Amino acid sequence: MARLSKENKATRPAQTPKRRVARAATVRPAPRRRTNDTPYHHGDLHEALLKAAERVLERDGLAGLTLRAVAREAGVSHAAPTHHFGDLTGLLSELAAIGFRQFGQAMAAADASAATPPEKGVASAKAYVAYAQAHPGMYGLMFRSERLDHARPSLHEASEASFAGLTRGVGASRHEEISKEQLTLDQAAAIASAWSLVHGFTMLLLDGRLKTILDRAPEGTSAETLLTAMLGRSASKQPRP
Repeated sequence: MARLSKENKATRPAQTPKRRVARAATVRPAPRRRTNDTPYHHGDLHEALLKAAERVLERDGLAGLTLRAVAREAGVSHAAPTHHFGDLTGLLSELAAIGFRQFGQAMAAADASAATPPEKGVASAKAYVAYAQAHPGMYGLMFRSERLDHARPSLHEASEASFAGLTRGVGASRHEEISKEQLTLDQAAAIASAWSLVHGFTMLLLDGRLKTILDRAPEGTSAETLLTAMLGRSASKQPRP
């Protein structure tokens, strides 16, 4: 019997102490964080991607603005922009919507800072040009219709609000209220003339095409001085109601 007891003890498998098991569990290595894990919270990533896209646009131009470039700029996976915007057109359209909102706010603030209708028109026009000078990439994107999806609600609403602001400004200069939904031919011509003047001036300025004129103008003539003179000529030609 004693011999059998000794044999049973010898063949019985050794039991691992509970303390040793628990210790082994505590030293298990933690899973590594993937390099493409985003540092942003889920609700912040959409906004972070748009800000990254604006930086790429202003730095590298529209040709350099790709989904991969935006992902690199934001420090997220290449799939993140596609997940939030669908494709490049979706991203560009959302970015242009931001531009139109900023653009409209700048002109509205300029309009509110002036007292009389003529002063409001000049202030709004200067704000128009100033925004384009400060954000040339964004301004160029806003008027590249072939790259945008104007059926996208955010872009449609923002561009319509911007056009409504232009309509109000022209209406104020004519001392009349203009409905952007229904224009007379004369009202349409007035809006198109005002827009063409300021937009054309802005594009010539951004492209450096006004340098020839400014170099030959009286000493001290700036782009702002030239714009003010142009607006004065345009106002003097408008028919009085």
